Amino acid sequence: MVLFFLIILVSMINPCDKKAMEEPITATEVLYTFPEESEPHEATWLQWPHHYQYGIDFRNDLDPTWVELTKELITGEKVYIIAYDEIEKSRIIRLLNAQSIDLTNVDFKIYATDDFWVRDNGPIYVYDRNGNLVIQDWGFNGWGNKADYANCNTIPAKIGQDQGRAVLDLNSIMVNEGGSVELDGNGTLMACKSSILNDNRNRGMTQVEAENIFKKYLGATHFIWLDGQIGLDITDQHIDGFARFGNPNTIVTMNNADLLAYDVLQSDIDKLYAAKNKDGVAYNFLKLPLTQNHVVTTYGKNLGYKGSYCNFYIANTKVIVPIYNDPNDAVALQKIQALYPNRIAVGIDFRNVYANGGMTHCVTQQQPKER
Repeated sequence: MVLFFLIILVSMINPCDKKAMEEPITATEVLYTFPEESEPHEATWLQWPHHYQYGIDFRNDLDPTWVELTKELITGEKVYIIAYDEIEKSRIIRLLNAQSIDLTNVDFKIYATDDFWVRDNGPIYVYDRNGNLVIQDWGFNGWGNKADYANCNTIPAKIGQDQGRAVLDLNSIMVNEGGSVELDGNGTLMACKSSILNDNRNRGMTQVEAENIFKKYLGATHFIWLDGQIGLDITDQHIDGFARFGNPNTIVTMNNADLLAYDVLQSDIDKLYAAKNKDGVAYNFLKLPLTQNHVVTTYGKNLGYKGSYCNFYIANTKVIVPIYNDPNDAVALQKIQALYPNRIAVGIDFRNVYANGGMTHCVTQQQPKER
């Protein structure tokens, strides 16, 4: 998630400022593996926007995007919708019924939330060494104490309890948002240091300590570290806004000029383009454009910056691409469709969501199938 302006500043204790983080975490074996996003899903999780945090106009501007997300996702997998309360659940059902959306593949969960960025605060599903699907509950502290997070930080544990699934509590080990890390499904993790090795998340943590944690809990044995930029946006520059693993062999990003326009450092661009997998093989690159024009919301606000198409979401039968009512929407959809010939590339208008900092990947979270 990038460039998030509608925030409420709070001063709360970093969950990782604990004695456990004062001691180095030593190298360990792989205990869990994170499946690549294009592997088969059981479901996708969504947190529906509500009015309790930012008001009714905020919620109403975002509703159409979540309606479209639900409509597209249910054709290939179950959709779990997190509603703030029963009143919100009833309202959401009315919205979906108004668009004649079949609710057979929709399951509602009633959990209070602060916001809708389920990629960052939601459950991280991984496989243990016996092939069992378990939930990891990493620390979430509102992107470094920049926004309210008490409700959202409880979501993974609540889902685990509902599903009767093992939950690994990592809150005291590391603050780690889902948008901070990209994994190729074959042992390589790509991230910006700025959103992980940052005292507002993990005070005093070293790169070696972070790598040992990621090795143990996500199965990463090889790392592509970009520096990123602390303070650039609320996330301190999440990787998933501009560089993604499209599949185990491909990094989806932008050309050099567009990456610079997206505020990526030239030194990070050089590192990205030189990236190799754990076997020393260079990745293929698919370079998507930025929008031609600055993004303008449906309610007429010119955001003053261009839109990224890299923050797409790979569902079972579709790839959901953020679009912006821009000439380059068609270009991006065509390029992404070519990368996924067995899926349908679908564009959903994300202009109003983008005004709040994120796109499709930021508001979705996959639940892989049981093995």
